[in-house]
Amino acid sequence: MKKVVIVGGGISGLCSAYYLVKEGHSVTVIDQSDITTGASFINAGYLTPSHFIPLAAPGIITQGLKWMLNSSSPFYIKPRLDFDFFKWALYFRKSATKHHVEKSIPILKELNLKSQHLFETMLTSLDFDFHYEKKGVLMAYSSSKNEAEEHEIAERAIKEGLDVTCLNKEELHKIQPVLSDHVIGAIHYKCDSHMTPNHFMLTMKTWLENNGVRFHTNQMVEDFTVKSNKIVAVKTPYTNFEADEFVLAIGSWTSALLSKLKLNIPIQGGKGYSMDVHRPTGITIPTILIEAKAAITPMDNFTRFAGTMEFSGNNAIVRKERVEALANAVKTFYNDIEINDEEKAKATSGLRPVSPDGLPFIGKTSKYTNLTIAAGHAMMGWSLGAITGQLVAELVEDKKPSVNLNPLAPERFK
Repeated sequence: MKKVVIVGGGISGLCSAYYLVKEGHSVTVIDQSDITTGASFINAGYLTPSHFIPLAAPGIITQGLKWMLNSSSPFYIKPRLDFDFFKWALYFRKSATKHHVEKSIPILKELNLKSQHLFETMLTSLDFDFHYEKKGVLMAYSSSKNEAEEHEIAERAIKEGLDVTCLNKEELHKIQPVLSDHVIGAIHYKCDSHMTPNHFMLTMKTWLENNGVRFHTNQMVEDFTVKSNKIVAVKTPYTNFEADEFVLAIGSWTSALLSKLKLNIPIQGGKGYSMDVHRPTGITIPTILIEAKAAITPMDNFTRFAGTMEFSGNNAIVRKERVEALANAVKTFYNDIEINDEEKAKATSGLRPVSPDGLPFIGKTSKYTNLTIAAGHAMMGWSLGAITGQLVAELVEDKKPSVNLNPLAPERFK
């Protein structure tokens, strides 16, 4: 049995704790919040084998440049002097190639499929109960340009063996009549499934506590104690935590903390927004509104409206114009569904940890033999939570990982 400290109480951190406990290890989780907020609680809850195209892909930069200075656009970059962001953007630009996309597709598909299976196994293990449905995800579009692009991706998905159906306007409105006439069709990725993240996180945390995991919340790790090529302890303002192994799963704060160890792990926080509607909406199938970059999910007794991407630094500021843009997209894409002022006032935000190449960082570092990194999952953080946790446990136990981790190496940007 090893003594393991996990820094970070998001989905990657909790799933890592779950699989480490299953292997008999003693686990402590440290988090800078009270583990009730952030991207792991407010995301769309998708498990997405359909998301096999990395964010760093040809065309994304051109589209981003058109939107970047518009604070209400689906993709927004706040103008600021930030050397780390500029460096990250250069890495992103170098990664956004067809060659990179082709190399990434089998990796992301394998990770997503294995993670989905692990979540299903977690549910059938009866450790704890949680909401899980496999209705697929609709990629709904309102322009012929996006129709052509989405059909091209769908053809590739079919070649990759995924369960996919292309729906025309009549077929789409038959299975999801609440969509407006503005929507002209969709791709139905029947291979996808969804959950209710905030419910899962709280239930998982309770299970972990009942199984011996110690949580230290509202404590920010500020530094490390190092001897030779090993970390001995992490330091918070209150105490030091010693362990045999350390797992860093702190998402968008990864780069800043690891700079203290002279490690370059480039991650930027991509802010997403979320609103919950606790009244009937008629929405029964999870749907991504392509033009608005919004994700709509029928969850456990409520509907979640989430999405957009904002790079403005690591903060929780909720920009009213972005909330309004998301609400307006809902009004445009759906019939008789309008997010009211009270619901908009409760909008929240969370930071997705975005790597420059659209692949997560999962693995050991060369400098420190007992440090495992699990971060940089971007919009797939929830979907890849279970496989990330399993891989972390395998690395801590010095087992052969169930996935080839070379493409996910934490120190691949030098």
